[in-house]
Order: sequence, then C-alpha cells, then structure tokens
Amino acid sequence: MAETATPATSYEKNLSLRVSPAAQLRAEFETGSVPGVVELREVPFLTMVGLRVNRNSEAGQRVAAITGGLPEGCGNVSGTGDTSVLWLGPEEFLVVAPTEAHESLGGDLIQALREAQGSDAGQVVDLSANRTTFELTGPRARAVLEKGCSLDLHPRALAAGTALSTEIGNIPAVLWKTGDESFRIFPRASFADFLGRWLLDAMREYASPEVP
Repeated sequence: MAETATPATSYEKNLSLRVSPAAQLRAEFETGSVPGVVELREVPFLTMVGLRVNRNSEAGQRVAAITGGLPEGCGNVSGTGDTSVLWLGPEEFLVVAPTEAHESLGGDLIQALREAQGSDAGQVVDLSANRTTFELTGPRARAVLEKGCSLDLHPRALAAGTALSTEIGNIPAVLWKTGDESFRIFPRASFADFLGRWLLDAMREYASPEVP
C-alpha cells in the first residue's frame, strides 16, 4: 500500500506560505559572511507588536503584566523570557516575540495585549509584516555598522541591551545591541533588500586577506 504524506498542520501550512522580505538574499548572506569575523542572516517572521500606552496608567500596568514590563526611557529594553519590549518614544514601544506567538499560527500574544489595553487610550497594532530582522554578529559587526550609522557604537556609549532608532546606510531602522558582538536590525520590509545589500557590501573587505 502506498504511503501517504502526513497532512500539514495549520501552523506548518501557514508558515510554508510565507516569503520573508530578504528571502532572495539568503544565499548571498551565507557566502558573504566570514565565520569568526562578521556574519549576517535574516531572522524572518518574528512577531512584532506596536504599543502606544502610558506605562504608568492602569492599561500600561495591565500590558506590562503580559510583556514582563515596559521600558522606562530611551534605549531601554525590558521583557521576560523570549518576549522583549523596545522603547521607541514616550508612550511608544515595540514588542518582539517568537514567530509562534503570532495569532495566525495559534499564538495569543496580540489578542492578550488588545484585551489588556481595552478601551483605554492607546493602541495595539500588529506590525509583524511591517519589518524584518537582520542579525549581524562577530568582532567586526560594529565596524560594519559604523560605515553608515551616525550613532556612537563604542561600548562606552552603546551598551549591550540598548535599542535605538537610527539610520543605517540612509535607511531608517531600529538597532538593538543584543550582545557585546551582536546586533539585531529592524528595517521596514520595503527597505530590506536595499539594506541587506548595503550590509553585504560593507562586509566585503573582511572576506579578503589582510594586507601585511
């Protein structure tokens, strides 16, 4: 008797239909990365939620109970487990969570945030398709970013765990320093191809042997 394929779950089916904003650059990211020096990859389909809420209000406290807190000021990041909240401005935050937290894949994070916000002043907006995520790592990651980012990226000015809105290669993005040698970059989906190619070009010098 012929074997039949196991029917895909709705989670697998929904995920298989998605195409990330930088999918066309996957092979170039692999070949352009220099292991142990600087590496670039896309982390697609993260769940992202835009929040507008007063962190000191009752709604803010209800939302914070779900996200593990709301950051207090510029550059701060809070959260719990695999859910992080980045400060974007007064009463404006970006929640970043795993792919499976999205409601299209059976997650309940966005609905829980909407219920916590209730009818109070503010917003809960699904931004998962609005941005993608690039991860740049390695001892030369900072040098690559410094070619097109006006922020002071020296560790004395930008500590690990800091997230700021900036421009990289003239492209607006949120830059999150996740570790001493690791960054996550959140450009809007429509700019992903341009910024991905810009980063590859900025990395190119590190693929060549050093000139003695």
